[in-house]
Amino acid sequence: MTKRQAVSPAPGPLEAYVVHFDDLFSQANQRQAFRHYLEGLLLPAERNKTLTALANTEPIVGAQSPEAQALQWFLSESTWDPDAVNARRLELLAADPLTAPNAEGVLVIDEHGDRKWGKHTAHVGKQYLANLGKVDTGVVSVTSLWADERMYYPLDVEPYTPAHHFARGKNDPAFRTKLQIALELIDAAMETGVPCRAVVADSFYGEDEAFKRGLRERQLGYVLALKPSHAWWHPIDTVGSLWEVAEAAEWKDAEHPGPWVRVRRRFRDGHSEDWWALEVCAGPYGPDRAQRAVVVTTDPKALPERTTWYLVTNLPAPGSTRADEEGALPAADLAEIVRLYGLRMWVEQSYKHTKHALGWSQYQVRSDLAIRRHWQLVCCAFSFCWYHQSRAPGGTIGATEGAEQPAPSPATEEEAGREKNQARTAVPAAGDLAGGAAPGASVVGAVDHAVALLARVVERAPAAGTPAAA
Repeated sequence: MTKRQAVSPAPGPLEAYVVHFDDLFSQANQRQAFRHYLEGLLLPAERNKTLTALANTEPIVGAQSPEAQALQWFLSESTWDPDAVNARRLELLAADPLTAPNAEGVLVIDEHGDRKWGKHTAHVGKQYLANLGKVDTGVVSVTSLWADERMYYPLDVEPYTPAHHFARGKNDPAFRTKLQIALELIDAAMETGVPCRAVVADSFYGEDEAFKRGLRERQLGYVLALKPSHAWWHPIDTVGSLWEVAEAAEWKDAEHPGPWVRVRRRFRDGHSEDWWALEVCAGPYGPDRAQRAVVVTTDPKALPERTTWYLVTNLPAPGSTRADEEGALPAADLAEIVRLYGLRMWVEQSYKHTKHALGWSQYQVRSDLAIRRHWQLVCCAFSFCWYHQSRAPGGTIGATEGAEQPAPSPATEEEAGREKNQARTAVPAAGDLAGGAAPGASVVGAVDHAVALLARVVERAPAAGTPAAA
């Protein structure tokens, strides 16, 4: 058997990670480029993560340099399989006790849009980009993530291809909606054996009946957002929407909450907040129905838009007839529903920032395969941070017991888009990202401090709050 050609090792902690992938690359130049690419992605965020920047060359003329061309070939022309790389990455996460998924976590479905121009880039089109909060020309990807109180990491990503790319538009057999892609990603996670307590997602998914039916057919629990205006058929002059139910609930004050239940949430900075949850018993919803609706807010009287959630779940209520049925999903009280949906907030508020730090949208390639490869390499760089952290002296994930993510979900898609755009363009504070390199150290040496990329995320990570009945 021919001995494999040696390659220049990556900086110490990164080399220990990348060697797990070497058998997936048939050529030495592929193994070398894999190391080089991850090194560049893990550099501080003030450096662009374009191909020329990763090759440490001039942006225009330098694009023809051998270093840049080698990375271009690695993404566009070489023979490695991005799906195999992703499968190996997930195997490493599952094998580590500190990062292995558990049945108390959630599977988060989300989507992300990258502004891109031109007509020849795969999947590009004029469409709504949620992180920008407007319609623009770009590429949209649907992602699945696993999250619990200590950590989160991407499981897989799939691009959405607009209808104009197909000969028959939306009637083309190859066309898939974002919702169909989301179900395929969930299927892939289940086939991999990723456990979860529930699937969580925003109102784009919660308002779609076919998506919820698909989850029920798969016997999966879910906690999904609904719009405040979510309504059902009802006679005139009767309550017929979630916000009307919440307004009609008998709330006087914290001492006389009526049907509202107090849920104590403790945050990472040490402070606690009382949130209030209401079990909706109206229309198609109720604790003994196939679906439950829950309103969660910081102020049951004012129902502030920024801190009020309208949720739907198929998890049975404790003590209900559904909870006693054979094969029923594990019951969830109101505090558990708040906990599960609260895990999505971590992703909403922090995951996009990490994508920006690792150069998720800064690819300079056009083909479908090259784009997918770039995304999988970003996922590898992200997962390396957890890998390195768990092997550091006294390495732990670092979650503070009982702490939660403080940032609430924006009330509307427009607000969500504005906040995501601000997070995407914000310049990280000093020390937030890969800092700490000694003066004069080479730039690639900064990957030794790659765990700092997750410092802000871990600091704000959510954890189970302590409920207290009013």
